[in-house]
Amino acid sequence: MIFIRYENWKSYLKFYPVTSLILVANIVMFLVLTLNGGSTNPYTLLRFGGIVDSGPQKWELWRLVASIFLHNGFTHLLFNSFALLVFAPPLERLMGWWRYALLYVMGGVVGNILSLGAWGGGPQDVVTVSVGASGAIFAVYGAFLYIALLQRSMMDEGSRKTLYVLLALGVIMSFTRQNVDWIAHIGGLIGGFFLYGLSIRVFPSRRQR
Repeated sequence: MIFIRYENWKSYLKFYPVTSLILVANIVMFLVLTLNGGSTNPYTLLRFGGIVDSGPQKWELWRLVASIFLHNGFTHLLFNSFALLVFAPPLERLMGWWRYALLYVMGGVVGNILSLGAWGGGPQDVVTVSVGASGAIFAVYGAFLYIALLQRSMMDEGSRKTLYVLLALGVIMSFTRQNVDWIAHIGGLIGGFFLYGLSIRVFPSRRQR
């Protein structure tokens, strides 16, 4: 079962440096938000990189990346951090640190772009701000889905079943919970699936040759 963590903290930091850095970045940015108006304050989120559905900031490209490391409240941070901590490490080991980092960021960006494209843009005095690592995390799930379907020998049956349950729950919660940017989630999932498939062809690791 690849989704069970046996490592101690020292080994975790050694084997999964990118995942560890992402977790630290998320926590640091949460503290920054908290000290500058609060992580649930839309104006604070907008100031530090939240993506918006209208106004002059809508297509500021830096927000597509910055928003991945921001979270709206502690519960949002906690759930995404747990998903990263437990489920992302096997992909980092499989792909190597820089391929994994590229997929994580680009998957989150793809989810954000699709989300922005789908937003019609409301009244100028009503701005929706979206933040969170969920699109990037769903990109990780998308990469695992590619492995489960097209590289079956690389994933055991127990991990495959766990992934399918995880995906089903993630999709259901994306559509049933309020204030969830489900387009970014599904966009990240699709982006991760195709980005992983592309990466193993353009940048094959030694394990995949």
